[in-house]
Amino acid sequence: MNPKYSVIIPVYNRPQEVEELIQSLALQGYRDLEVLVIDDGSTDRCDAVVDRFRDRLAIQYYFKPNSGPGPTRNFGFEHSRGAYFVMFDSDCLLPDTYFLAVEAALGKEKLDAWGGPDRPMKEFSVLQRAMGYTMSSFLTTGGIRGGKRHLGWFQPRSFNMGISRKVFERTGGFRFDRHAEDIELSVRMRKEGFRIGLIPDAFVYHKRRTNFSQFYRQVAAFGKGRALVGVHHPEEVKLTHWMPTLFVLAVMSLPILYFIAPVLSAVLLPLLLLYFLALFFHSLITNRNLAVAILSIPSAAIQLWGYGTGFFKEWLKSYTT
Repeated sequence: MNPKYSVIIPVYNRPQEVEELIQSLALQGYRDLEVLVIDDGSTDRCDAVVDRFRDRLAIQYYFKPNSGPGPTRNFGFEHSRGAYFVMFDSDCLLPDTYFLAVEAALGKEKLDAWGGPDRPMKEFSVLQRAMGYTMSSFLTTGGIRGGKRHLGWFQPRSFNMGISRKVFERTGGFRFDRHAEDIELSVRMRKEGFRIGLIPDAFVYHKRRTNFSQFYRQVAAFGKGRALVGVHHPEEVKLTHWMPTLFVLAVMSLPILYFIAPVLSAVLLPLLLLYFLALFFHSLITNRNLAVAILSIPSAAIQLWGYGTGFFKEWLKSYTT
């Protein structure tokens, strides 16, 4: 008998992360599921990790040449037996109520696809918690990435995303190798008329990058991805997606304005300071941790700068070639 849910986990050189994720799957209160770990050409394979859970889960391991997360998830879909395909990034952990929450929501709303939010764990470092806050905050790009306070219709993200088999059969799954492949699929699902929703209680604990350098590369890729989505779906790039780029331009213009338009500089600088002050207090109220609130300021600046530059560079490349 086929399971109801097939869990797809693409992985590249992260066996320790995968082990923690699989462990959280083994503790689920709902059991009608299978797990497929798709190793995307890793040099540090995780087949030994998978073997340790074969007596606790219906779990399979596949190794394939490296092709990126989009094609790797499609490979998982093609080898799955479930009625629904559920995707998690390897750096996520699940509460034991995750699939119970999905079951309850699908019973009420009849969704064809869904996504869930991410939350920090108390065990995460203060830096990870700060980055997690800025990634989900409506005061940063979290407002355009989806969530409880998302701007516009909800777009599931592949770190925590589920689709029905029917969705895969009609859309063919992911078209992009990487960079906003989940957004592009969400756009096509909406155009096909599928019912998409947020399940707030189907959250994951998402471990963010461990330093600001890695974080910058990640958010720059997000910005690049949004510009790539705009090439195929021009209507999906709106003014809100330009906000991080406008932030970059505002910061870069401050030294110039100081000399050629000091009045504008005197207005712009306090506005930027007021923004970061608001971000600090919102983070403090949300996280109830002074260190997290302080680190939220550079985290937000890096996030906006990375997203803004990534978006603009790819937009310029796409529309000038």
